[in-house]
Parts: sequence; structure tokens; C-alpha cells
Amino acid sequence: MKVLIVEDDRKVGSFILSGLAEATYTTRLVRSCEAARDALADDTFDAVVLDLGLPDGDGLDLLRQWRAAGFNEPVLILSARDAVADRIKGLNLGADDYLAKPFSFDELLARLRSLLRRQATVKATVLEHRGVSVDLLARTVTAGGIQVDLTNREFALLELFLQNAGRVLTRTMIAERVWEASHELETNLIDVYVRRLRKKLEQEGDEPLIRTVRGSGYQLA
Repeated sequence: MKVLIVEDDRKVGSFILSGLAEATYTTRLVRSCEAARDALADDTFDAVVLDLGLPDGDGLDLLRQWRAAGFNEPVLILSARDAVADRIKGLNLGADDYLAKPFSFDELLARLRSLLRRQATVKATVLEHRGVSVDLLARTVTAGGIQVDLTNREFALLELFLQNAGRVLTRTMIAERVWEASHELETNLIDVYVRRLRKKLEQEGDEPLIRTVRGSGYQLA
């Protein structure tokens, strides 16, 4: 996933840039309205983190222009303007979420992931990876062209892996997304479900579909 960060404060921008890079996002940091326009003209992005107080204009005007031009990717406003009226205005102009400064990076990351997850669901109703296909609307799964029966929890876990192919998912992240829990969930329960998915989806002799990353979690390889 590629994220454009529009933030004129060098310290804040670098903080977000390094944090998202550690979370395996591809990022680009710009510090002005002009640079943000150029970035979107030069490249495609899956989401934007947008500051409002920029040196050459207001981020809200930039957002209005983007939406008018047909840019429909998620935009998360990150601003020191924390009044309710400011939030309402930003959302009404087309922002998908609004986070006030000072902020927790973990919250920013969670909100960004939520926006990207929703966007991915809108864009694709069929997810495919290495011969595994999931139809999100029909809720069917095939592996190597053969239909596979999964429980609701197994389906949710597989969907999470497919939406984050190549990304290492920690057990805490999996617990929060699939079980809506974190500390209370026994981590070995996640291990059990991953083993079930492997047994149902992997063919003998194939490279592992779901890889164990020691000390971290799992990765759809």
C-alpha cells in the first residue's frame, strides 16, 4: 500500500514517515500544497494523510480540489484544528476520517488501516493469491480450482491474510481483527486456526502459503 503524507512540520512528517515504513507501507512525504498536487499527478496512492495548515495554502482547499477532480482514495486529515466545527467541515468536504493533533501514532495507524480495509473491500469482491480465490460476496473459497469449506472464523482469517498479502501480521493484530480481542485471547488459538487453514489450502509439496515469522506472527507468502 502506498501512502502520501502531506505535512509541513518536519519532525511530525518524519515521525509518520518512519512509523508507516516500519509497518511496511510505501510512503512519500511532501510539505506543501504544490508538492502534494505534483505528487498525485506523478504517481498513484492508496491513501493520503493530510495536514491542513500548509505554507502555501489550506489543506481543505486542496481536498476540495481533489474530490472535484475525481480523486476518490481515502483521505485522513491530521490537524491541530480540533474544534467540532472543523471536523465537520473536513468530513463534509470529502475527508474519510479526522484525527486531531497531538495524536498517538498507533491510533493513526489503526485508522489508516481501517480506511484502507474499507477501500479494498469496495474495490475488490474477489481476492486471489497463489491459486486461492475468495469471493467476498458469495463467501466461497477455492484452492487450485477446488471449492474449500471454511468456518466463519477461518474465512475471516483468510480474508485478513489476502488483504495483507506479503505483510507480517502479528498475533495481536490478528486477534483484534478476527476475534475483536487482544490480551484476552489465547495466542495458541490463532496458531490452531492457522494450522487449519494450511491443512485446507496447501497442497503437499507446495511452498508454504502461510509462513510463520518467528517472534512476530504470520505472513501470506
